[in-house]
Amino acid sequence: MRSIMIVCVCHRVSDRDIAIAASSGCRSFEALQDDLRVGTACGACRDCACAVFEESRVEGGASPAQGMAVAARMLLAA
Repeated sequence: MRSIMIVCVCHRVSDRDIAIAASSGCRSFEALQDDLRVGTACGACRDCACAVFEESRVEGGASPAQGMAVAARMLLAA
């Protein structure tokens, strides 16, 4: 079973939700915010959500493990 990472706690948006949106034709982070409301409440997840979205677009839809890898890289870089 694959792990799912919650990216946006405020709106309970996972890396899988973001990957699905990206592979379903969502073409900008602003459109993703309109669709899923990710990063629109407290804003703490905005950078991570944007990174997961961009990687999902590049790869044609990331798996949850890939989304977690993006988040881990961001945390290590901080």
